[in-house]
Amino acid sequence: MPLASSLVACGFHLQGAFAPPAGMERTYIASNDRLSPFLRAFENELRAAGVELSESATDATATFTISFDETAQRVLSVSARNVPTEYEVFYTIAYRLDAGAATLLPQQTLTLTRDYTYDSTLVLGKAREEELLREAIVQDLVRIVMKQISTL
Repeated sequence: MPLASSLVACGFHLQGAFAPPAGMERTYIASNDRLSPFLRAFENELRAAGVELSESATDATATFTISFDETAQRVLSVSARNVPTEYEVFYTIAYRLDAGAATLLPQQTLTLTRDYTYDSTLVLGKAREEELLREAIVQDLVRIVMKQISTL
């Protein structure tokens, strides 16, 4: 028997490979913010994994509900002149996964943070750095949620 088929037969999956649980073949994603960076990245990952996204909850076999989705930044430290020198970017999501009347994943809340130093002489570069940090946080959140779902 070839190596590849023996690995598949024993249930081996490459790390990072998403295997949707039974009942998630056609999933509806309920969210108040349809333009959320997390929502868009999550939808892309589900599609890539072969999950069909439903336009309505009535046609879906599962419902992934995003009840909270927020990103912002806060000042971590200031200079002696009271000028911000360090910021923290954070992203928080709250979600659950239901299949029919069964709750596959109860309400979860995740918050990820990254910090960066701020220099008022490099405003454009620091704005881009903040944008890249947010994108990295979103990718990490999607990876964590996908991992949680794949363990169901």
